[in-house]
Amino acid sequence: MNRKLRLSQEAQDCLSKLAGDPHSAGLLKQVRKVLVLLETNLRHPSLNTHKFKSIQGPDGEEAFEAYVQNQTPGAYRVFFHYGPDLIEGGRRIPVITVISITPHP
Repeated sequence: MNRKLRLSQEAQDCLSKLAGDPHSAGLLKQVRKVLVLLETNLRHPSLNTHKFKSIQGPDGEEAFEAYVQNQTPGAYRVFFHYGPDLIEGGRRIPVITVISITPHP
């Protein structure tokens, strides 16, 4: 099931920072791959998606963590929550809101 991806301002800022740093080109490519997988295949094994208890969405939504990197010092993670869904033309479109893209805490 395809979902629509929504980025918080914090996530947008992180992507802009990575895009502006030529030394982060490889990391930016990995982050973009994860974002595509979140839209198209949430169960992809490389994401290792699971609940993350220390963070919540702005309205108390359960937050989840997806791996960008693994077994790397300061490995990057994408934190997200489900919703709020959109209604377009009478159809409900599931949304994933990316809260943050950051090195593992």
